[in-house]
Amino acid sequence: MSYPGYPPAGGYPPAAPGSSPWGGAAYPPSNPPPIGLENVSGYANQFNPSQMAGMAANLAGTFGGNAPQGMYPSTPGGYPPVPPGGFGQPPPGQQPSYGGYPPSGMPAYPGYPGQPAPPPGQQPMNYPGQPPAAYPGQQPMPNYPPGPAVNPSIPSYSGTTGPAVSPVTHGNRGTITDAPGFDPLKDAEVLRKAMKGLGTDEQAIIDCLGSRSNKQRQQIMLSFKTAYGKDLIKDLKSELSGNFEKTILAMMKTPVMFDAYEIKEAIKGVGTDENCLIEILASRSNEHIQELNRVYKAEFKKTLEEAIKSDTSGHFQRLLVSLSQGNRDESTTVDMSLVQRDVQELYAAGENRLGTDESKFNAILCARSRAHLRAVFSEYQRMCNRDIEKSICREMSGDLEKGMLAVAFWIVQLLSVSRTHQLFLQRDYRKL
Repeated sequence: MSYPGYPPAGGYPPAAPGSSPWGGAAYPPSNPPPIGLENVSGYANQFNPSQMAGMAANLAGTFGGNAPQGMYPSTPGGYPPVPPGGFGQPPPGQQPSYGGYPPSGMPAYPGYPGQPAPPPGQQPMNYPGQPPAAYPGQQPMPNYPPGPAVNPSIPSYSGTTGPAVSPVTHGNRGTITDAPGFDPLKDAEVLRKAMKGLGTDEQAIIDCLGSRSNKQRQQIMLSFKTAYGKDLIKDLKSELSGNFEKTILAMMKTPVMFDAYEIKEAIKGVGTDENCLIEILASRSNEHIQELNRVYKAEFKKTLEEAIKSDTSGHFQRLLVSLSQGNRDESTTVDMSLVQRDVQELYAAGENRLGTDESKFNAILCARSRAHLRAVFSEYQRMCNRDIEKSICREMSGDLEKGMLAVAFWIVQLLSVSRTHQLFLQRDYRKL
């Protein structure tokens, strides 16, 4: 088979001197070194004779060597002579490409000089890690932030460990914050002037102490004793009376000291204010409760646990003793396998049996982390079709019921601050 214009009429011009691979001036060389084509005859019966004849002639003409004569049939018209430099060389004046780069069919990198524009209607190609290429004359695409991920109400975790849950922070729940431009020595002088001489300026005391945070009030007490050598608390007791005195003295206590005295009042005398014990021990942090234990022992020469045991009994006593240890797990990661196990144990301890295993509720609600318990309550409602609060109300009663509900409430914390305050004033833990 021949192509138009090939081979050229009159054959190829002789090769330039020195262009031969073996240094000769003539092409092809008169006596090139053999390359082992004589051995091809041994495989003649395994291949198509017509194809092998053409292959052997081409190789012999290019690299040298003699093809076996008479082995292959001759091609009509003969084979064309080899072009200068051998087959595969670029035409004269064209720069050769080495290593096959860029590969055939692959476009050049975007922005490279001389890159051809893509055909009409075809998207320009870009490589991994590079921004998308734009069409010629098109404005570049801005980098928009990725959209938010889908957040289902109850995520399913593929592994045994769930995502980290941020710890709950209450922020400023009160209306009094740190006063700007605070000067404790100046406030001490205002209080001294309000209590000096005959009568007392109660309004000056309200304006001063009522607009200072608890931390600032502690600094005022220290500055008062530093400036006047007197105890501010004793002066307030001598100048005030009634509920106003109780309120001002309570404001001057630290939160831990206030809780210690409230617990002391709750268990003093005949009867016990169980609601006060529940409210304090169910809602305070580990750090707060541990400090409360130290302050209570220092103030009243008796441990907090001993005080609780002296005035309570049964499973309610066990609940308060557990809470008074201040040893709740504070990790923020959730192990979903442990969550499912706790849900099954709570269900088996209450809804799925005759009677109630209060100890199992106590062990889980008093020891597990807040993040873990929030996941337990959510999974409990999904699996049992009943929320944990309703199960507690069905399985328990009295002070134990109120205590368990208070623990569950402070774990979930779904109510608004104003509604929470109202229900605590009513001591209505069923509505919590």
